[in-house]
Amino acid sequence: MSDASRTLAGIMLLSVVTIEFGGYFMTKIVRGHVPMTDFQKAFARAGHAHAGVLVTLGLVCQLLADAAGVDGVLGWVGRWGVPLAAILMSGGFFASSAGRGATGPNRFIAILWFGAASLAAGVIALGIGLLTA
Repeated sequence: MSDASRTLAGIMLLSVVTIEFGGYFMTKIVRGHVPMTDFQKAFARAGHAHAGVLVTLGLVCQLLADAAGVDGVLGWVGRWGVPLAAILMSGGFFASSAGRGATGPNRFIAILWFGAASLAAGVIALGIGLLTA
């Protein structure tokens, strides 16, 4: 495994602890211990789910990039795009639903779209890298 992939994989594995904490917080929401609107509950679920799925996909991307020897710009974007999307997309869901009694997203919804762009760039770069390897 390359140094870049090993470092990113280590960071992503350590981030799973924060996702676990989010899961604990979700149990408090579902049990009604944290007052939230239906909109906020939906965005909390989406943020938590995106974090877990994208960290897992990010780990797979590290292995794929190394297995195919993807390097240069494609390798960099392919290795970093998905993990960055995990942060931005989940953060976008949480930040855009913050505030007492929120019933719709605030201006921080833009973070979610930056995350979507990062995800697209990462998987496209890695896909092209794999196809041209």
